[in-house]
Amino acid sequence: MGNSVEKTDFQIAFGRQIEKFRTEQNLSYRQLAQRCDIDHSNISKIEKGEINIQLSSVLQLAKGLSISPKELFDFNFDLGDVIS
Repeated sequence: MGNSVEKTDFQIAFGRQIEKFRTEQNLSYRQLAQRCDIDHSNISKIEKGEINIQLSSVLQLAKGLSISPKELFDFNFDLGDVIS
């Protein structure tokens, strides 16, 4: 069970990054969706950590937000026992 919780926690933390950049740029879900060719309902789900996205979607989101993909992953996440 711990593994799925960690995945969900990571997806939520990643989603918060997307939301942070989107709101900093005053973009609606629809505006970001138009910029990155991802359905606006999926933008919402990504931000809530409800779906696990592919790397190609990470690239599209970065392009839509006009940032480097690595910036989307620049957040604190405790790996805990995962790497020990």
